[in-house]
Amino acid sequence: MSQDKKTVSLVLGSGGARGHAHIGVIRALNEKGFEVRNISGCSMGSVIGGIFAADELDTYTEWAFQLTRGDVVKLLDFSFSLRSIFKGERIFDVLKELVGDCKIEDLDKSFTAVATSLEDEEEIWLNSGSLFTAMRSSTAVPGVFSPVQLNGHTLVDGGLINPLPIAPTLNDPTDFTIAVNLAGIDQDYTPPETTEKDADERNSYRERIAEYLSGLKDDDAPGSGGSDFDAADLIVKSIDIMQGAIARFKLAAYAPDKTIDIPRNACSFFEFHRAEEMADLGYEKARKVLEHLNA
Repeated sequence: MSQDKKTVSLVLGSGGARGHAHIGVIRALNEKGFEVRNISGCSMGSVIGGIFAADELDTYTEWAFQLTRGDVVKLLDFSFSLRSIFKGERIFDVLKELVGDCKIEDLDKSFTAVATSLEDEEEIWLNSGSLFTAMRSSTAVPGVFSPVQLNGHTLVDGGLINPLPIAPTLNDPTDFTIAVNLAGIDQDYTPPETTEKDADERNSYRERIAEYLSGLKDDDAPGSGGSDFDAADLIVKSIDIMQGAIARFKLAAYAPDKTIDIPRNACSFFEFHRAEEMADLGYEKARKVLEHLNA
């Protein structure tokens, strides 16, 4: 690394599939000559940040950009318990096989994933131990994905308390702190023009999920059909609104050097098949912000 490079503490916020915008932000930072040394992430921000810290972002990106709606459906592992709608294990098993696990303290970059402890009603900073356990804990949306038991804590999505975790970076000896907020509300987003075929596929998305879930459960079971996915969608939309309000508070309280805002309406929580589109959006937004920040 050149000694002339400006160093960055990168804060990656939560927001489901919009989190793929973080990939584009990282690409823009690299192109502009910044060196990301410290990463703090919540929920999907912890996934992208953790994989980047492990130097496996290219591997993940190649996989994520190939995801179809059908692939996303197959990654939903229905939970036969009252704790959550989905277990959330299948996707992390796939990712672990794809990029491998490691200890956070062995990474070249400093990394912190933020989760929420239900017992203590406070955020937990995970900056040691298994990288995938930290990411899995940070992404456990209550009611949607199963919580994680770790060190006497029941851990769920860190976005309940801190969807934009700037605080873990406050003592970093870097030149800039840059936060990526996935809950931007002062902007609007128009997706690229789609074909009639694309529109037909979108219209059938819920039906395909409903068929998949109904095949996992008894036909007579309560909530069979598509209602479970509808419930999950309602939960994450409600949490999304809450997280947007908290993120604005965090930005006002901690004031990073630069904030890159991704419109909240860019895509919904479960639209992981739009990874490349979201990465392009993140790159575009980051380039505009970084124009006024000299590396």
